[in-house]
Amino acid sequence: MADTAAPNGNGAQGQDLAPAINALAQYAKDLSFENPNAPRSLQPQEGGPQINIQVNVNAQQIAEADFEVELTLEGDAKIQNDVLFAFELKYAGIFRMRNIPQEQIHPAVMIECPRLLFPFARQIVAEAVRNGGFPPLYIDPIDFVGLYQQKMMEAQAAGQGTGAPLAS
Repeated sequence: MADTAAPNGNGAQGQDLAPAINALAQYAKDLSFENPNAPRSLQPQEGGPQINIQVNVNAQQIAEADFEVELTLEGDAKIQNDVLFAFELKYAGIFRMRNIPQEQIHPAVMIECPRLLFPFARQIVAEAVRNGGFPPLYIDPIDFVGLYQQKMMEAQAAGQGTGAPLAS
């Protein structure tokens, strides 16, 4: 057997050229939970609450290959017009983009980065709601591709085009 490895595409040189998104840090920027009608809101209710959730993604370039991506989840639960609880979470991460073609950086930042952040943000919301005295709220998976396409269509309709700032 030879002591030298034959090139098989798994060497370090191949890894240096492969496209990569690296999460350098993740953090909660803002977390708010309100239970404005406690303890009345914690009593058994007839019927389930109406739950509303809004999702937003913003990003900014902070270095040549580094981006801060912020995933905002806002929501509330109401029965008729009474608020049971309300929350807002801004969860962010610093991501490094390597070997990604320039025309694919915007979609990668606005789709793949929030997709990586979402499970952590979802868990924070679930625990905050549970700690507020309610059953945990597990937010359904989010279609970040669809959200990105919707925001791009809105930007084009507004005359901004795809070179719009990194915000969705």
